Amino acid sequence: MSREVIRPNQFAAVKRASELEDSELSLNQEQKDQIKALYENTIGTFQPGKPVQGTIVRIDSDGVLVDIKYKSDGLIPRFEFSEHELKKFVPGSDIEVILDQLENNDGNVILSYEKAKAMRAWDEIMKLFEENKPVEGTVTHKVKGGLSVDIGIPAFLPGSQIDLQRVTDFDRYVGQIIQASIIKINKKRGNVIVSRRKFLNEQRSEVRKKILDTLQESQVIRGTVKNITNYGVFIDIGGVDGLLHITDMTWGRISHPSELVKIGETISVKVLSFDKDNEKISLGLKQLTENPWEKVADELKVGSRIKGKISSITDYGLFVEIAKGIEGLVHISEVSWTDRINDLASKFKVGQEIEVLVVSLDKENRRMSLSVKQLDKNPWESVAEQFKVGQKITGTISNITDFGIFVQLMPGIDGLVHISDLSWTEHIDHPGDIYRKGQEVEATILGIDKDNKKISLGIKQLSQDPWETIETEYPVGSIIEGIVSKITNFGAFVKLPIGIEGLVHISELSDQQVEKVEDVLKVGQKEKFRVLNVSKQDRKLGLSLKLTPSPREERAPRPAAEGAQEGEKPRAPKREKSPAQPQHQQQAATPKSKSQFQIALEEHAARKDDDPS
Repeated sequence: MSREVIRPNQFAAVKRASELEDSELSLNQEQKDQIKALYENTIGTFQPGKPVQGTIVRIDSDGVLVDIKYKSDGLIPRFEFSEHELKKFVPGSDIEVILDQLENNDGNVILSYEKAKAMRAWDEIMKLFEENKPVEGTVTHKVKGGLSVDIGIPAFLPGSQIDLQRVTDFDRYVGQIIQASIIKINKKRGNVIVSRRKFLNEQRSEVRKKILDTLQESQVIRGTVKNITNYGVFIDIGGVDGLLHITDMTWGRISHPSELVKIGETISVKVLSFDKDNEKISLGLKQLTENPWEKVADELKVGSRIKGKISSITDYGLFVEIAKGIEGLVHISEVSWTDRINDLASKFKVGQEIEVLVVSLDKENRRMSLSVKQLDKNPWESVAEQFKVGQKITGTISNITDFGIFVQLMPGIDGLVHISDLSWTEHIDHPGDIYRKGQEVEATILGIDKDNKKISLGIKQLSQDPWETIETEYPVGSIIEGIVSKITNFGAFVKLPIGIEGLVHISELSDQQVEKVEDVLKVGQKEKFRVLNVSKQDRKLGLSLKLTPSPREERAPRPAAEGAQEGEKPRAPKREKSPAQPQHQQQAATPKSKSQFQIALEEHAARKDDDPS
C-alpha cells in the first residue's frame, strides 16, 4: 500500500476570532433573508400536532425509529403497533406519523403512529358511515360480550353480530380480517360498534336477488348442505336456502335425512318450485333419477311371489326392498297364520332375504302390501273340515293362563278351555294348580269361530253334569255319606261322592243349640247326613246331621231350601196369600220370624207330644 504525503500548501489558513474584522462577522441583507426563509420553511413543515411523512430506519425491542428529515430521528414506542402491523413494516417503509414535540426536555423528537392512524381512521369511518358502506378491520382479541376489531381505532363487535348463526367460539375469529357494517358511532367518547351479521345479510340479499332472477323450475343446480332436520335438509345455493324435503330425497324409504347427506357436503339438486316473493325454494334429489315405480306395474302383479331383503324392522311390520328404491310392507298380521308374534326382531334380521306374496299395489302413492303367511294355505280353512262341534279330541297343553288352558289341536291351531269349563263341581282358583304345560288332556269341542280364529273346548263336558240327576240320586229324606270340606260361621259344606257339595246349616247340627260349628264337625270328617231339600235348577243341596226327621218335618215336608250356597242361610218356605182374605187379614196371617230359642221350644214340645210315656 503506497503512502500519501500531505504537503503544506494543502492546509488552509484559519484566522482566530480576535483576528477577524467586524465586516467579516456581520451578515449582509441577502444572507439574512436566506436564513430567515430557511428557518420559516423548517418551522412551517414541523409543527406539533400535524401529520408528517417519514421513513422507518430501524425496528427493535424499544420501538420503531423513524426519519422525518429533521435534524434527529424520532422513536415510536412498540406498544403503538399491533403484531400484524409490526410484521408488515420493514426498514425503508414509508409511514405517516403525528409530530407530538419537535424536542422534549432531552432534545428528542416525539412521534406517534397511533394518533396518526386514529386521525386517518376517524375521517374514513365517518365517511363510510355517512355513505352506509362496510369497514374492513382485523380482529385483535376477545373482549367481554364480543370481539375487538382494529379498523384504525378499536371497534366493538358484539357476539350476537359476529355471524348469521349463533357463535359460541369467539377465539377462532381472532387474527382474521373481516368486513362489517358500522351501526353506531360516538366520536366524543371514541366508541364505534360494528356488525358483521348485518354486512353478511346485506350481501346475501344482493346475491339472493340475483339468483332468484335467474332461477327456473326444473333447473339442476349445485348447493351445499347447510342444516339437517328431521323433516328435510336446507341447501345453500349461493346465498339462498332451499328445502330438500325428506320425501324428495329418495324413491325408497329413509328414517332420517342424515342417512343420505352430511353437513358441508356439496350435492346436485333439482328446483321443484320457488316463490320469489317469499324466497321459498323447494328442491328435489330423487327427481334426478328415473322413478322406479313407473316400471312396477309392468314387472309386478298382485298375487305374484317375489324375493327381497329386509331393509328395516318396526313394531308394526317388516319393510322389504324388492328393487332399488322400491319397498313393500309386511304387516305384523301378515307374518303368520297361527303364531302370536310380538317381537319381529327375534324372528327376522335386517338384510335377511325372504320370499313374500304381493297382496296389493298402489303405484300412484308408491305403496305395496306384502305377506309371508299367504305363501302357505290358511290352516283355519281346514279346521272346519277336520273338527266338528261336540267332537272329542286329545291334545297337548301349549299354554296356561289365569282364565284357562290352551290345547293344541294341530300345529299352529290351539283351542281354549275356559276355567269355567274345567269342572262341574270343583272350585278352581288357577288352572296351573291342576294342569301343567305339555300335559296331554282330553276335551270336547264346544264351538268353532273360523273368522276370529277361535276354538272353544271343554273338559267338564266329557262327563255328565251331576246336578242333572241330583233329584233322583239323592231324594229328600235319603241318608248319604259325605266328607266335611269347609266350615263357616253359619254351617258346614259337605262333599259327596259324586263331587257336588251340600250345606249343613248350623241349626241342623244338633237338637241342642250349637254356638260354633267346629264344636260338632271338623274339616275332613266323614259323617252321614240326611237330605233336607234339593234343587237342580239352583244347584243347591240342603243336608242335616239329624238323621231322624222331627214330627213337624213329617207333618209339613220342608220344601227345597233357598240359599244353600256359601254365605246364605236356608230360608223359610213362602206362604201364598189367599185371594179370599182381605189385605189386613193376609198381613195378620203372615207368621212373624221366630228366634232360635222359640224354634227349639216348639221342637221340644212336639217331641213330648210324640212320646207315648
